[in-house]
Amino acid sequence: MKKLILVFSLMFAAFSINAQSKFGQEITEEGAIPTTELLKKADGKEEITAKVSGVVESVCQVKGCWMKVKLDDGQTMRVTFKDYGFFVPKDIAGKTVVIDGTAKVKTTSVADLKHYAEDAGKSKDEIAKIKKPEKALGFVANGVIVK
Repeated sequence: MKKLILVFSLMFAAFSINAQSKFGQEITEEGAIPTTELLKKADGKEEITAKVSGVVESVCQVKGCWMKVKLDDGQTMRVTFKDYGFFVPKDIAGKTVVIDGTAKVKTTSVADLKHYAEDAGKSKDEIAKIKKPEKALGFVANGVIVK
Protein backbone atom coordinates (compact mmCIF):
# COMPACT_ATOMS: atom_id res chain seq x y z
CA MET A 1 0.00 0.00 0.00
CA LYS A 2 2.84 2.39 0.84
CA LYS A 3 4.40 1.70 -2.56
CA LEU A 4 1.11 2.48 -4.31
CA ILE A 5 0.79 5.79 -2.46
CA LEU A 6 4.40 6.64 -3.33
CA VAL A 7 3.82 5.86 -7.03
CA PHE A 8 0.70 8.04 -7.16
CA SER A 9 2.49 10.84 -5.31
CA LEU A 10 5.36 10.76 -7.79
CA MET A 11 2.97 10.72 -10.75
CA PHE A 12 1.07 13.71 -9.35
CA ALA A 13 4.33 15.60 -8.74
CA ALA A 14 5.55 14.90 -12.28
CA PHE A 15 2.23 16.09 -13.72
CA SER A 16 2.28 19.22 -11.58
CA ILE A 17 5.78 20.17 -12.74
CA ASN A 18 4.70 20.09 -16.41
CA ALA A 19 1.22 21.50 -15.85
CA GLN A 20 0.13 24.59 -17.69
CA SER A 21 -2.67 26.96 -16.85
CA LYS A 22 -4.87 28.22 -19.67
CA PHE A 23 -7.12 31.25 -19.63
CA GLY A 24 -9.59 32.65 -22.15
CA GLN A 25 -9.93 31.04 -25.57
CA GLU A 26 -8.30 27.61 -25.95
CA ILE A 27 -4.88 28.08 -27.62
CA THR A 28 -1.72 26.04 -28.13
CA GLU A 29 1.97 26.98 -27.99
CA GLU A 30 2.48 25.93 -31.61
CA GLY A 31 3.70 28.77 -33.81
CA ALA A 32 4.42 31.22 -30.97
CA ILE A 33 7.16 33.74 -31.75
CA PRO A 34 9.44 35.46 -29.22
CA THR A 35 8.82 39.12 -28.36
CA THR A 36 11.89 40.10 -30.44
CA GLU A 37 10.17 38.85 -33.58
CA LEU A 38 6.92 40.58 -32.62
CA LEU A 39 8.73 43.92 -32.49
CA LYS A 40 10.13 43.30 -35.99
CA LYS A 41 6.76 42.18 -37.38
CA ALA A 42 4.95 45.15 -35.84
CA ASP A 43 7.45 47.74 -37.13
CA GLY A 44 5.56 50.24 -39.28
CA LYS A 45 2.20 48.51 -38.87
CA GLU A 46 -0.70 49.75 -36.80
CA GLU A 47 -2.04 46.29 -35.95
CA ILE A 48 -1.03 42.64 -36.38
CA THR A 49 -2.44 39.30 -35.28
CA ALA A 50 0.17 37.14 -33.55
CA LYS A 51 0.93 34.37 -31.08
CA VAL A 52 3.78 35.43 -28.82
CA SER A 53 5.89 33.90 -26.06
CA GLY A 54 7.45 36.09 -23.38
CA VAL A 55 8.17 36.56 -19.69
CA VAL A 56 5.69 38.34 -17.41
CA GLU A 57 7.17 41.43 -15.74
CA SER A 58 4.14 42.34 -13.60
CA VAL A 59 0.41 41.69 -13.17
CA CYS A 60 -2.52 43.80 -11.98
CA GLN A 61 -2.62 43.16 -8.24
CA VAL A 62 -6.30 44.06 -7.93
CA LYS A 63 -7.69 41.14 -9.96
CA GLY A 64 -5.25 40.06 -12.67
CA CYS A 65 -7.00 42.10 -15.37
CA TRP A 66 -3.74 43.00 -17.21
CA MET A 67 -0.11 41.99 -17.28
CA LYS A 68 3.11 43.42 -18.65
CA VAL A 69 5.33 41.18 -20.77
CA LYS A 70 9.03 41.99 -21.14
CA LEU A 71 10.34 43.12 -24.51
CA ASP A 72 14.01 42.82 -25.44
CA ASP A 73 14.53 46.57 -25.69
CA GLY A 74 14.05 47.00 -21.94
CA GLN A 75 10.44 48.07 -22.36
CA THR A 76 7.29 46.14 -21.54
CA MET A 77 4.12 45.46 -23.48
CA ARG A 78 0.81 45.80 -21.64
CA VAL A 79 -1.44 42.80 -22.29
CA THR A 80 -5.16 43.13 -21.69
CA PHE A 81 -7.79 40.46 -22.22
CA LYS A 82 -10.42 40.50 -24.94
CA ASP A 83 -13.72 41.99 -23.81
CA TYR A 84 -12.46 41.90 -20.19
CA GLY A 85 -13.59 38.28 -20.47
CA PHE A 86 -10.95 36.59 -18.31
CA PHE A 87 -8.14 37.33 -15.89
CA VAL A 88 -4.79 35.73 -15.02
CA PRO A 89 -3.38 34.84 -11.59
CA LYS A 90 -1.75 37.74 -9.74
CA ASP A 91 1.37 35.72 -8.89
CA ILE A 92 2.76 34.90 -12.35
CA ALA A 93 5.49 37.57 -12.57
CA GLY A 94 8.66 35.90 -13.85
CA LYS A 95 6.77 33.09 -15.59
CA THR A 96 6.73 32.48 -19.34
CA VAL A 97 3.41 32.93 -21.11
CA VAL A 98 2.08 32.34 -24.60
CA ILE A 99 -0.49 34.90 -25.71
CA ASP A 100 -2.61 34.83 -28.84
CA GLY A 101 -4.38 37.93 -30.10
CA THR A 102 -3.77 41.35 -31.62
CA ALA A 103 -0.82 43.67 -31.12
CA LYS A 104 -1.06 47.35 -31.92
CA VAL A 105 0.70 50.58 -31.17
CA LYS A 106 -1.54 52.71 -29.02
CA THR A 107 -1.42 55.80 -26.86
CA THR A 108 -2.40 55.36 -23.21
CA SER A 109 -3.85 58.44 -21.52
CA VAL A 110 -2.44 59.91 -18.29
CA ALA A 111 -5.63 58.88 -16.47
CA ASP A 112 -5.27 55.26 -17.61
CA LEU A 113 -1.56 55.22 -16.76
CA LYS A 114 -2.37 56.45 -13.25
CA HIS A 115 -5.09 53.81 -12.93
CA TYR A 116 -2.66 51.06 -14.02
CA ALA A 117 -0.02 52.35 -11.58
CA GLU A 118 -2.59 52.22 -8.77
CA ASP A 119 -3.55 48.65 -9.78
CA ALA A 120 0.14 47.71 -9.68
CA GLY A 121 0.44 48.97 -6.11
CA LYS A 122 2.62 52.02 -6.87
CA SER A 123 2.97 54.75 -4.25
CA LYS A 124 1.03 58.03 -4.43
CA ASP A 125 4.32 59.84 -5.19
CA GLU A 126 5.04 57.54 -8.14
CA ILE A 127 1.50 57.99 -9.45
CA ALA A 128 1.73 61.78 -9.14
CA LYS A 129 4.85 61.78 -11.36
CA ILE A 130 2.84 60.50 -14.33
CA LYS A 131 2.33 63.59 -16.48
CA LYS A 132 2.43 62.46 -20.13
CA PRO A 133 0.51 59.92 -22.21
CA GLU A 134 2.51 56.91 -23.33
CA LYS A 135 2.77 55.55 -26.87
CA ALA A 136 3.70 51.88 -26.82
CA LEU A 137 3.02 48.46 -28.24
CA GLY A 138 0.00 46.87 -26.56
CA PHE A 139 -1.63 43.47 -26.92
CA VAL A 140 -5.22 42.28 -26.58
CA ALA A 141 -5.13 38.55 -25.85
CA ASN A 142 -7.85 36.09 -26.82
CA GLY A 143 -6.14 33.34 -24.84
CA VAL A 144 -3.18 32.85 -22.50
CA ILE A 145 -1.08 29.86 -21.49
CA VAL A 146 1.00 30.22 -18.34
CA LYS A 147 3.90 27.76 -18.41
